[in-house]
Amino acid sequence: MKRTATNDRSAGGYRWRHWLVVGVLGVAGASLVARAVYLQVIDQAFLEKQGDARILRKAKLSANRGMILDRNGEALAVSTPVDTVWADPRKLAEAPQDFPKLAKALDRDPQWLARRVTSSLDREFIYLVRHMRPQDAARVKALGIPGVDTLREYRRYYPAGEVTGHLLGFTNVDDVGQEGLELAYDQWLGGVPGEKIVMRDSLGRTIEDIERLSAPRPGQDLRTSIDLRVQYLAYRELKAAVQDNKARAGTIVVLDIATGEVLAMVNQPTFNPNDREQYAASRYRNRTTNDFLEPGSSMKPFIVAAAMETGRYHADTLIDTSPGMFRVGIKTVKDHNNLGTIDVTTVLAKSSNVGAAKIALSLKPQEMWSTLDALGFGRVTGSGFPGESTGILSGYEHWRPITQATMSYGYGLSVTPLQLAQAYAILGAGGVRRPISLRRVDTPPAGERVLPEPVATELVRILESVISNGTARRAAVMGYRVSGKTGTAWKASQTGGYSTNKYLAIFGGVVPSSNPRLAAVVIIDEPSAGAYYGGDVAAPVFASVMSGALRLLAIPPDDLQRMPATTLVQAQDPW
Repeated sequence: MKRTATNDRSAGGYRWRHWLVVGVLGVAGASLVARAVYLQVIDQAFLEKQGDARILRKAKLSANRGMILDRNGEALAVSTPVDTVWADPRKLAEAPQDFPKLAKALDRDPQWLARRVTSSLDREFIYLVRHMRPQDAARVKALGIPGVDTLREYRRYYPAGEVTGHLLGFTNVDDVGQEGLELAYDQWLGGVPGEKIVMRDSLGRTIEDIERLSAPRPGQDLRTSIDLRVQYLAYRELKAAVQDNKARAGTIVVLDIATGEVLAMVNQPTFNPNDREQYAASRYRNRTTNDFLEPGSSMKPFIVAAAMETGRYHADTLIDTSPGMFRVGIKTVKDHNNLGTIDVTTVLAKSSNVGAAKIALSLKPQEMWSTLDALGFGRVTGSGFPGESTGILSGYEHWRPITQATMSYGYGLSVTPLQLAQAYAILGAGGVRRPISLRRVDTPPAGERVLPEPVATELVRILESVISNGTARRAAVMGYRVSGKTGTAWKASQTGGYSTNKYLAIFGGVVPSSNPRLAAVVIIDEPSAGAYYGGDVAAPVFASVMSGALRLLAIPPDDLQRMPATTLVQAQDPW
């Protein structure tokens, strides 16, 4: 009996535990069923949200950057569609067997790909190759490798290459302006990216576009003042001059006198903005706006302008330059020859340092400074080009006689090539200064009068003698009257003082003299083939560029009587 009672108690305990487990499992099952019913019938949005979170992603819609155009609508910079290959490193790392074929399709080393992936396992997104041709990227995508996909982007392309390199600058790999006009007008040119929701599969590949959240807004086109025809012409002639004269560098800028527009801006050596390997500051720096130099004798016309403004000097005013030298303090100012007593016209035609210095010393420092300041020296031109220099024009309060004397022939102050070109344009505009514009100007600005019109007009006439019987005979343009001035300046030495074997050859001028339409400045840095005077090295470049530009722009000749008869007959009867 005792054994039977013990067995009954064991059986009762077993049944109790059995029903407890059954009850717990029943409650758990009922809870799961209730939860499933709740989620699938009552709160369906939760499951949908969780599912979407695993397969739906936001993706960027790249915006097309605006084009840069020349004044006639020719494309200078355009954005072309390209594809970027990207990857989710964690998913790609699960398929190491695909590394060799992926690396081959990307034209990369397999070891590079392995390092790129394994070093980024804590990230969900890495670039593999930026800016592939769409057809090449499509072949990569067709491999179907887990975690690898493509993204549409845009790459900047410059049709004229190095011809417009310094002017346009370039963008970075994200199509954001870094230099030149690309930087100056980045907000204008740059678009606003859009956004969309896409569905991606378990391998991270986009399988469907679900919804566009915002449309991309393309950038605005920029129409520049540049005439690509004149730009090509200036590029060709400057490059040839730098090579022929074995020069270190060269610069030319051409302005429309009536509007202040830059028609051409070229530097040598240049760079090709389509080749990112050439992106070095020493190559892409725009010497026209960012470098400054001592202008030598090309400064003399503006000292004469200051003198003529006082009313005490005119074209025929006499200056005694005998015996071809004179002392100012401890310095002796010299001419190449003793020109004797000469008029102001001859001072400029023969580029007399003594004559220019004596004129300058007859002026009060404030008179001379005021004219130079009004002509734009020591201030930016208004071009808006990034990094534009102001040059150096010190305050007149601390000038000494030697300061005025050396300034008269272009030492002791510094100018940019663009400033110098603007000053010549002011003379051509009858004494009116207009801001320099790198954008096309449809309505010419009124400008600001900074020189009396009679002074500017007489000075342009005087400067014709520099070409007709002075130091710049090689600046002559057939059929046109030319006014201008040469300059040959010693370069400052890094050890102090001036180098006696390194020169800047300079020419600045306007054409046609009877009604000036174009102004230009040419600078050849360190010519070393023998010739180094501005009249021998820089003036011929001016003549070649202006000869072509005048015809391209259909500016009528104003000196037909000096053209050969055969040329006139050919012009009248092309048949």
